[in-house]
Amino acid sequence: MIASRELKRCQEVVNCNLCQTPVSFFCRRCGVNLCDPCVPVHLRVKSEFGHDVVDIGSKDEDDSCSCDAHPNYSCSAYCKSCDVVICILCVSIRHKLHEIIELSSNIKLFKCFSREKNRLQSFKDELEPILNHQDKLLSSFSSIHQRRKNEVTLRGEKLHKQIEETVKKLHQVLDDLKKQYSAALQKQKKGLEEMIEKINEICKTATKLQRSNNIKVMKAFWPVLKGQETLVEIIQYTFPTFHEYEIDEKYTQTYFGYREKIPERKDLLLGKKMEYHIPSYKKNQEGFVIDSGFPSARLYDMTVTDDKKVWMGGQSRDLKLFDLQGHLHRTVTITCTGIYISMHNKQVVFSDNLDKAVKRVSDDDTVVTMFTTGDWRPFGITGSASGDLLICLRKDDQSKVVRYNSTGTVLQEIQYDSQCQTLYQFAWYITENTNGDIIVTDLKRTMAIAVDRLGVYRYSYGGKMRAFGVSKDIDVCSVATDSVGHVIITDFQGDKIHMLNQDGNFLRYIIPHGIELKFPRALCVLDNDKIIVGECMSGLAKIIQFMKKQA
Repeated sequence: MIASRELKRCQEVVNCNLCQTPVSFFCRRCGVNLCDPCVPVHLRVKSEFGHDVVDIGSKDEDDSCSCDAHPNYSCSAYCKSCDVVICILCVSIRHKLHEIIELSSNIKLFKCFSREKNRLQSFKDELEPILNHQDKLLSSFSSIHQRRKNEVTLRGEKLHKQIEETVKKLHQVLDDLKKQYSAALQKQKKGLEEMIEKINEICKTATKLQRSNNIKVMKAFWPVLKGQETLVEIIQYTFPTFHEYEIDEKYTQTYFGYREKIPERKDLLLGKKMEYHIPSYKKNQEGFVIDSGFPSARLYDMTVTDDKKVWMGGQSRDLKLFDLQGHLHRTVTITCTGIYISMHNKQVVFSDNLDKAVKRVSDDDTVVTMFTTGDWRPFGITGSASGDLLICLRKDDQSKVVRYNSTGTVLQEIQYDSQCQTLYQFAWYITENTNGDIIVTDLKRTMAIAVDRLGVYRYSYGGKMRAFGVSKDIDVCSVATDSVGHVIITDFQGDKIHMLNQDGNFLRYIIPHGIELKFPRALCVLDNDKIIVGECMSGLAKIIQFMKKQA
């Protein structure tokens, strides 16, 4: 019924507004439908804005544009004095004594020219404060870097002669960073200056063309004006930081401090104020202990939820959810021992290497199989920034890392390096860093192995290492990363936590005062300044605030 009425309405004939006969023409200025005989009659009627009679089929093909000051009036002239397209009312009021050009056509071109020129001018106005910001950075570089060198030297004076080489090394690093950042800022400054100069030239040319009323040349120049790109983001460089820690003869590098390159970040330009500050950190001695209560006190893995609760897996077929005060919120029975767990889409997932499957715990505490892994047994598991799952797999004496989507489709396999040598003997625990690196601990090699997002080998850490003049094995176990790219590794036999930068270079040990660590295995990051470490043999999870911003 409704369709029938709609069809009938669509088939109705449009009639002339003057005589009610079928319409043939339309007056755009008056909004009146007209038949053939009524057109001359209508044209004789005086109108303040004149008449624009067109074929009824061209009724909606209006090339005119509305005046910005008087939206009910169409633009019909161009004011050279004000560089703006105006209507007839503007001519008689605001622009009465100005130089006016009457426009019979191409009004839209004039208006588009003005709009695009204003866009570029506005963009240039945004770039100029950024350029001033770069000048401030460049002018401060020498003094700030010298200040950092003095801090390093001051720390060196408090230590024994054995750290003098470390001071020289850090000096060189800061000098290299100074050269690197100075060159990058100079390059960025030059690029901004060139872009502003180019925009000025384009705007200048556009203004000349508008005033010349040379439509042909304006049309030829239009792609240049329209095609000039504007930036939506820009790299903001920050100063390097120097981290200080208490001096200890046994752990010189740990307490001396370390330097690291802060990753570059891109900021949206849209009205953002460019600022910089120099953060510093100090150690905090506070901590908190959670007793997981697993049989034989075995705690194997942990993962943190969005609301800062912690799932724990241990020597049982239960997963337990604790808050940070140690209160137990949920206990879920699963199909295997909870050795490898992670968060994915706000639900806890785990590797079941008995069923060779990846499973998740639903909101009603039921266990659901997400997908199977064929002949390969799954071990370490982690969610990635892209929403995929990265899983360590093993079959016989082979190991690899596979990226799956949520339905179990294989997206990527990582098994060999560029020389076709195997990367892993026993891929164990896994995490993804902020720069896309995939870091895996190898149970047999007792080391952490990092590849980039494409699976290309980057670095290894662990195995037989020399630290403070002593050669020792590092019993690499679990691995995690924080939001600035630090890599944190548990040393199971060494009772230590190692912290590396995102390039795999040792920074320091995390040694909490007042908290003893024994056989650390499970590990996850709570915030930028807190980690939670699980002792495998005691079943205790210890929260360590290892970094604290100073006011």
